[in-house]
Amino acid sequence: MANQGNNTAQKISNTFMGMPSSVQPLQAKAVILGLPYDCGSDPERIGARLAPQSIRQQSALISHYCGNTGINPIEHLKMLDLGDVSVDLDCIEKTYDAIETAMNRAICNAAVPITLGGDGSVALPQMRALAKQYPDLVVVHLDAHTDAYPLQEFSNATPFSHAVSEQLINAHCSFHIGRGGGHFFPGVADYCRELGYNLIDMQELLHRGISDVFEQVRSCIGEKPVYLCFDMDFFDPSVAPGVCSPTFGGASPREGLQIIKACKGLNIVAADVNTISPPHDPQGISALLAANVVYEIMLLLAEK
Repeated sequence: MANQGNNTAQKISNTFMGMPSSVQPLQAKAVILGLPYDCGSDPERIGARLAPQSIRQQSALISHYCGNTGINPIEHLKMLDLGDVSVDLDCIEKTYDAIETAMNRAICNAAVPITLGGDGSVALPQMRALAKQYPDLVVVHLDAHTDAYPLQEFSNATPFSHAVSEQLINAHCSFHIGRGGGHFFPGVADYCRELGYNLIDMQELLHRGISDVFEQVRSCIGEKPVYLCFDMDFFDPSVAPGVCSPTFGGASPREGLQIIKACKGLNIVAADVNTISPPHDPQGISALLAANVVYEIMLLLAEK
């Protein structure tokens, strides 16, 4: 009997919340896709390439049925876990091509992919795929950093700079929310606004309140297709220490999960939860919080 229990736990940890696995989206309305890549550019913390399986493992602790609605989002959305993209850790261009190809497959039947990063660099190939399918794509980016630095390189610091230069998104209806702390370069906030983004830093978010900020977000975006990108360093490192770039002054779990609920009414066509670093998350608490963020996004899609 003990062995049977261990086998069940192992089975659950292989996919997100034990959902069925597949290499194709089939009739799923939403899918999980792992992006086990970090570009190795962080000065101190490398390890987000290990995050997808860590998040899946911690997801075994989440109950399937929502206490408020009774919805089981896995059943409601016919969800499938498509596994991990086969990346090339030595070549960002090959990895970008692989992620874009996998995203094309994931959305081919209009399923909504929820991806498990990876560091912030994985956002760019996702937007490349989504932009082909969804004209006038916009971004709601929750992050302590803009990831839109004035650099030419392809890295975790530049996906949203390249998204503008490649004309993948409508920047004027896109939002970076939660910026805090310092930067390695001057003028980062000004550059973000020059690109056209709406920038709301953490201090403004907490001062105005989530409801007021997201009323602005919904009013600006309307029915446009939304790529929801949730960088886990949006949370304060006191509750999510195992991230690539921890930044104090971030959100509490209650605030972060409330923000996902505040996205109700947005036309979300893809979501990304990224930058968990398992080597810096020995108790798995950050990965567990990331798994709960994914679950809240699943509920958001199911209630839609």
